Amino acid sequence: MVASVPFGAGQVDLMNARLLTMPDNDTLIAPALPTAMTAHGRSLRVMAILSVLMGFGSISTDIYLPALPTMGQALGSSSGTMELTISGYLVGFSLGQLLWGPIGDRYGRRLPVAAGIVLFIIGSAGCALSDTAWQMIGWRVVQAVGACAGVVLARAMVRDMYDRDRAAQMLSTLIVIMAIAPLIGPLVGGQILAVASWHVIFWLLVGVGLLTLAALFTLPETLAPAQRSREPLIRAIAEYRHLLRQRAILGYAGVGAFFYLGVYAYIAGTPFAYISYYHVPAQLYGLLFGSVIAGIMAMNMVNTRLVTKLGSDRLLRIGTVGAAIFGIAVAVAGGTGWGGLTGLATTLFLFSAMSGLIVANSIAGALARFPERAGTASALVGAIHYGAGIVGSALVGAFADGTPWPVGWVVGVAGIGSLVCARLFLPAARTNRKVMS
Repeated sequence: MVASVPFGAGQVDLMNARLLTMPDNDTLIAPALPTAMTAHGRSLRVMAILSVLMGFGSISTDIYLPALPTMGQALGSSSGTMELTISGYLVGFSLGQLLWGPIGDRYGRRLPVAAGIVLFIIGSAGCALSDTAWQMIGWRVVQAVGACAGVVLARAMVRDMYDRDRAAQMLSTLIVIMAIAPLIGPLVGGQILAVASWHVIFWLLVGVGLLTLAALFTLPETLAPAQRSREPLIRAIAEYRHLLRQRAILGYAGVGAFFYLGVYAYIAGTPFAYISYYHVPAQLYGLLFGSVIAGIMAMNMVNTRLVTKLGSDRLLRIGTVGAAIFGIAVAVAGGTGWGGLTGLATTLFLFSAMSGLIVANSIAGALARFPERAGTASALVGAIHYGAGIVGSALVGAFADGTPWPVGWVVGVAGIGSLVCARLFLPAARTNRKVMS
């Protein structure tokens, strides 16, 4: 997967230098590594760990999706209540980012991420020990507040190391790598369910958290003390207010927010649409879900190849056009039954694949405006994205009627909204343009 961005010896040395250098004044904070081979290994290790951190949000949900109907029966809850375990997770994930972003700007990246992973481990253990759906929802919030530290600060670390279009390229590369987790997550969850209780799924997440915590301390600290914010954390509220007045930030965040609205409607609704309505075995649900992840990976690889040639803004606009077209197709398939399971799965695949052009480019565009507050900007954009995800999953739960229609109309609205935001708020697209810092 890493090969999706070619690494020659010179590129490896450049990446290594960026890992050891702060972008504002290029002050070296550690001696350069002696060989290209050592630098290459270091770069791959850093990318792998950042990918895991960015993947916490998806793997924490994707791995237990095949178990949702079984969990509902075991906990005596309806499908709508069980879908709130996703909504509750998104509440914690969205609001938690607003906390971790300013903390990361003030205290560096690694220590806050470590604290977040500890919370993730505690929340995962709580989920495994839950006796009711509402206990599960509460522990999912704790799990999410911890998981989001790695996600928001991993994005900030990428912005610490790279300028704009290169940051978009690297984010796409990281998304390709981290997509392995949600690709195999539902498959692993389904197989665990075939041989053991759903509780084992959450104990596995505890183990993932412990391993990631150990690996974290092999990462370099990308935010030097001289670059850290000296303002009290309470000032973060004023910073968020300032960012929300920026039209471009609203545009980038809005495009991603509408897309996340559709993505989380898909995540919350398809276990019941596929398994309960179309009678897909739980063990095979992972294959359908995995095909979507494969499409996202492929489109992210396209993005890594084209972003430095066409510019991240232009690719972002193309992605929103695709999201609108395919979102409408999902609505037709979900509402009319056109094509049956094949029609619904195919249109959802095409809609979700647009993630490769939308997510990385929207995040990079927003963070490029405020590199000195990358943690805070990343937190705000992430909170808006996942806040929209809360709405998407909650809408599917609220309108659940045993058919794919709720998923269809929410995804359709999401695709159209993403396109409208791009048309109204984004700056004019630029091509082959070097990044502003």
